[in-house]
Amino acid sequence: MKTIGLIGGMSWESSAEYYRIINRAVRDRLGPEASAQCLLWSFDFAEIAALQRAGDWPGLTERMIDAARRLEAGGAEMLLICTNTMHRMADEVQTAVPLPLLHIADAAGAAIARQGLTRVGLLGTAFTMEQPFYRERLRERFGLDVIVPEEANRAEVHRVIYEELIAGRIEPTSRQTYRDVIARLVDRGAQGVILGCTEIPVLVSDTDAAVPLFDTTRLHAEAAVGAALDS
Repeated sequence: MKTIGLIGGMSWESSAEYYRIINRAVRDRLGPEASAQCLLWSFDFAEIAALQRAGDWPGLTERMIDAARRLEAGGAEMLLICTNTMHRMADEVQTAVPLPLLHIADAAGAAIARQGLTRVGLLGTAFTMEQPFYRERLRERFGLDVIVPEEANRAEVHRVIYEELIAGRIEPTSRQTYRDVIARLVDRGAQGVILGCTEIPVLVSDTDAAVPLFDTTRLHAEAAVGAALDS
């Protein structure tokens, strides 16, 4: 079993889900006594969120590379960035550290491709929905047409993440808002919807949509277990 290096704390709510999913998957594969070999570098998300709001992406990149190097020094053999948004600098992290980095969009894209879908919606932070790094990777690697909500809906999806989900708050009104946003994406032709923020799966699930929802937290964590055990 390879040692998985987790760059987490963005937020810790979703990092806890990564730890749970990874260990359950290892137990399912290897038996009831088995658990994952993993290392976690957990940021203070308040610092990360402040830099995001300031648009200091170079500063964020430096911090991500530093975290990756700390995990490498600790004995990690592969890396996961436990958040969709911070994959904005995944290429820079991969260039700086020789360990393989499993990209979260690749885990989502592979799952979508297995279902034969070609047009999908994307929910996430405003950074993930509006900046090109995520959509372009899905288009270039998997041929996907990725659509995002309209501007007002994007703002509300983002607000719920930063004001509620990272604080562990699950509001029924916000669940209905997400259901409505998903339905509008389906009306525009989305055959499935990517839950492209690692907190969103605690709010909505497959029962909240008429099309498949792709839980990037689960897909990413399960891909890591496959890489750790099979490669």
